[in-house]
Amino acid sequence: MKYYLDITLLPDAETSLGFLWHKVYQQVHIALVENKVAKNQSEVAVSFPEYGSKFPLGAKLRLLANTKEKLELLNVGKWLKRLTDYVHCTSIKDVPDTVSSFTCFNRFQVAPNKERIARRRVKRHGGTLDEALAYFENYEEHLSKLPFINMNSLSESKKFKLFVNKIDVSGQCNGDFDCYGLSKVATVPLF
Repeated sequence: MKYYLDITLLPDAETSLGFLWHKVYQQVHIALVENKVAKNQSEVAVSFPEYGSKFPLGAKLRLLANTKEKLELLNVGKWLKRLTDYVHCTSIKDVPDTVSSFTCFNRFQVAPNKERIARRRVKRHGGTLDEALAYFENYEEHLSKLPFINMNSLSESKKFKLFVNKIDVSGQCNGDFDCYGLSKVATVPLF
């Protein structure tokens, strides 16, 4: 990744940082979907430069690409037009040559809760929800402490939490990014 731009979220007394993350990231996701290069594949990655700060994701989102044209084509300003009072977007800049650290931001999917897997069992095997809940009586739900962004799936009309995991790695690794700008293996420069 050779080019980047930063989006700084600007909460106020009436608009929380969590709410802004939801609104901004939803728009960035739509922009990435509109500019995807293959099914669920983007040439633009995201980074969270303040990951792990006081607010778990910080207040800054970084978009990165290998060419300046990819970021220009994304035209994130158009997608954030409704939020201009709450965000500041920088111009596109070169990634500093001195960067020597890389990290991988990926999506962490938690195991579904008991009720959800019970409903799935009813759908697949029949029976009642109570029977299915009884079947999973000893099921232990797994909770995550990773930072997340509340998202709305426009294709499935449902809400979900997009958990973001950060893995520091020793070197740069190329790979694909999804339409959330995240990757299972590909790294982004850390600065």
